[in-house]
Amino acid sequence: MTQATAAMNQLSDRINNMQESATIKMAKMSRELKAQGKDIIDLSLGEPDFDTPQHIKDAAKEAIDKGFTKYTPVPGYPELRKAIVTKLKRDNNLDYTIDEIVVSTGAKQSIANVVMALINPGDEVLLPAPYWVSYAAIAELAEGKCVEIPTGIESNFKVTAEQLEKHITENTKMIIFSSPCNPTGSVYSREELAAIAKVVAKHPNLYVLCDEIYEYINFTGEKHTSLAEFAEVKEQVITVNGFSKGFAMTGWRLGYIGAPKWIASACDKMQGQITSGTCSIAQKAGEAALLTSLQPTFDMVTEFKKRRDLVYGLLTEIPGLKVNLPDGAFYFFFDVSAYFGKSFNGKAMNTPEDLSLFLLAEGNLACVSGEAFGDKNCLRISYATSEAKLTEACKRMKEALAKLA
Repeated sequence: MTQATAAMNQLSDRINNMQESATIKMAKMSRELKAQGKDIIDLSLGEPDFDTPQHIKDAAKEAIDKGFTKYTPVPGYPELRKAIVTKLKRDNNLDYTIDEIVVSTGAKQSIANVVMALINPGDEVLLPAPYWVSYAAIAELAEGKCVEIPTGIESNFKVTAEQLEKHITENTKMIIFSSPCNPTGSVYSREELAAIAKVVAKHPNLYVLCDEIYEYINFTGEKHTSLAEFAEVKEQVITVNGFSKGFAMTGWRLGYIGAPKWIASACDKMQGQITSGTCSIAQKAGEAALLTSLQPTFDMVTEFKKRRDLVYGLLTEIPGLKVNLPDGAFYFFFDVSAYFGKSFNGKAMNTPEDLSLFLLAEGNLACVSGEAFGDKNCLRISYATSEAKLTEACKRMKEALAKLA
């Protein structure tokens, strides 16, 4: 028995069974190669390359000077929760009270709190696929049973109400999905969400966790729709949001939920034993982000749309790729199955994972296998970087894939 095997035997089953985040794993590999002097373009992480807007940073500096350096209330400062209530009414037409808001150390913790608070062993969690990598890992940590609902590029990777209804059983407890979606950039229309709401309303013991972290990064020209806007399901919906994407505040680690009071209270209880209240300075920065000018956010979205259009044009020039035009977020999720069965130096490409490792080795380009998102045909890239890097990245991809035969 090796030392590593012996160590694994001492770890809990829950940690041994948990998959490492594929995006974080690829980013780690990229950093290691860069440290070796290799010129890697990393399109694995979904992180805006913009700096946090100055007025938000100024609010954080002011908070330090005013002494906001003590423990915070577990669910967040009342002032921030009031700001979130204001935002949810202003932007989403949602009515919440501050005791229905819980602020956490990032939207990922918000999601974990909700799942841990609601899922019992054996409860089914429906995941329209592709889905963000951590949904399944968190649900499995809670001993839930993940049930994937497959979609494809032909439907812009969106699940229909009819598909959803076919997968609901007496054991289904939760649905988790995002709009705009990570990894596909798909955005559900108001009509599509209205149809989903009608299905959910038939099942009063079913809860929907709606991840809206990419809310502002929407290119449809239509106002963002929240599932919780539909009165018949408001008490069944937990809305998750945060500051990382729309405000370029990834390192601040600040997220929140709006939920029925009994669910919010359960999340408060869970968080009180895990992390307690999140960073005081980040909270004051978040308050400023919500209650002052959103123009920097709108300016970022304009740039993201330019990048999306650029990358779409470049990807569609690469033979064999199936590419759709995403309506939001900052990702492309494209079908690479035409390359399966081809090989390079005797190594066959049979999966997206094979192709992602090939592109890293031969193209100095980091992207993420679709298998991590519940799709066996696609790769994901983030276009949250400069136009120059994106142009070079697509050039490298095209040249590397041309080596396969």
